[in-house]
Amino acid sequence: MRRSAEVVICGAGIAGVALAHELARRRGARGVVLVDERPPLSLTSDKSTEAYRTWWPGPDDAMIRLMGRSVDLLEELAEASNDRFLMNRRGYLWCTADPVRAEDYREHGLAAAASGAGELRIHTGRMSDPDYRPHRASGWRDQPGGADLILEDMLLRQAFPCLGTEVYAALHTRRSGWLSGQQLGMELLERARAAGVELVDGRVEAVETAGGRVTGVRVGGRDGNLAIATGRFVNAAGPMLRPVGELLGLELPVFTELHLKASFEDHLGVVPRDLPLAIWDDPQRLEWSAAERAALAADEATRHLVGTLPAGAHLRTEGARHVLLLWPYHGGPVPVRFPVEAPAEYAEICLRGLVRLLPGLAAYLDRLPPAFVDGGYYTRTRENRPLAGPLPVEGAHVLGALSGFGIMASMATAELAAAHLLGDRLPAYAPAFDPRRYDDPAYLARLETWGDDGQL
Repeated sequence: MRRSAEVVICGAGIAGVALAHELARRRGARGVVLVDERPPLSLTSDKSTEAYRTWWPGPDDAMIRLMGRSVDLLEELAEASNDRFLMNRRGYLWCTADPVRAEDYREHGLAAAASGAGELRIHTGRMSDPDYRPHRASGWRDQPGGADLILEDMLLRQAFPCLGTEVYAALHTRRSGWLSGQQLGMELLERARAAGVELVDGRVEAVETAGGRVTGVRVGGRDGNLAIATGRFVNAAGPMLRPVGELLGLELPVFTELHLKASFEDHLGVVPRDLPLAIWDDPQRLEWSAAERAALAADEATRHLVGTLPAGAHLRTEGARHVLLLWPYHGGPVPVRFPVEAPAEYAEICLRGLVRLLPGLAAYLDRLPPAFVDGGYYTRTRENRPLAGPLPVEGAHVLGALSGFGIMASMATAELAAAHLLGDRLPAYAPAFDPRRYDDPAYLARLETWGDDGQL
């Protein structure tokens, strides 16, 4: 069977669905076809933390501008959908026991404020400090932006009494929170299909070209093969970004990292249900008994657990009683394999890594609660910035490498990719995410001194 389309998008994860919505619903494009061999939003989009933030490191303001625009669009959609995806704005609470790290918060916060992330309010006074506004558990309206750096112990203990006494300072970034990624995706998909987007159940097996430009896509599926004539193809294949790029003879500058999360029922009520997303932002060595340490050290697969593990253990509440735990202590590039295999000890390691932040969690260590662990892959570039724009083959585009920020960046990166596809005006930050940036020797040299990539 042969047919035609104006645009074919490979991948019905949050990136592909957001792009289909942007093209058809917001820009009135017709003939948009979305292809995926799996149900929409089911491979890795439903494995995310579902959080968002506009507080990002440099070295310029591109990520802050991109995320600010994306959150603008999320808030517009929340208004239009009667908050179907339950967007909150509790913030991220970055915590440290290190005075040097606290000073880093100050320096980075002032730089972020100068780049458009909002005011940094530094609190060294008491709880009566009128500049500190406690967060609300639900909703996003009428909440402060910017961030609050809390250095006063009394204020910190009164605002967040569950925190451990080791916490020296906390950075509460305010235009941050989380939402239901699945409900967001379904809202976008339903609106896209109502605007004419067609969802095809199948696998993109070939991208046809002639004269250096895209001419068609071949799709294989349970119902046979389908040939789609098109001059525009978008690789939005998430963790399959590289193999789909190879269909065009291209090697995309991305790699994948394992991303896991554990969920358990907090039946002891240790974690306050209104807590922001809380992060232990210091490297640490876990406490083990002598016997445990010896057993771990004897096995090459677990030996790293007795050494210093990286910062970034974090958690948030989920529903009425559950807690999500996440910690990429196992970082580094890995091949993509499905189903994802999680280390048997993952939930326990996350719990141990968060005890210094929330000492009440230690009550679960003697008798570990049943935990559900799932996950997927972060697909990322070297500097951890997305790819949104044209590829060297005319008519081919990419929307991906949304490593750890797919939900929060989906709206603005889709807007950016659509502008490239339709030849519309591009925002000022577009070059920072254009795949052609790697053709610039000056940019490649700059990567050698890039610094913090913002990954959690």
